[in-house]
Amino acid sequence: MDKTMFVKLAAAAAVFALAGCTDLKPLQADIDSLKTQVGKLQTEVDAAKASADAAARAASAAQASSNQAASAAAGAQSTANQALAAAQAAQSSVDATNEKIDRMFKKSVSK
Repeated sequence: MDKTMFVKLAAAAAVFALAGCTDLKPLQADIDSLKTQVGKLQTEVDAAKASADAAARAASAAQASSNQAASAAAGAQSTANQALAAAQAAQSSVDATNEKIDRMFKKSVSK
């Protein structure tokens, strides 16, 4: 038999032994006081749970906003990459045109 069970049995035996000898009104008052305390604690637990639930909802909303921001950043990066590719293609075209003009100028000067 473990220690907790022994203590419970001893407490129960003491209550039964003293029940015939003592007035139960003070015990009832203690029980009523404990019930009141339990009720207050339950209210506090419920309030703490409500706060935790609200915090969880706020964290979830923040995560959703973060995900949207990451998606927007990825879209912006993609657009920037496309703009860079277009600028590089335009620069290549300009370089090719300048090269053609230089060749034409050299031909006309050498004649």
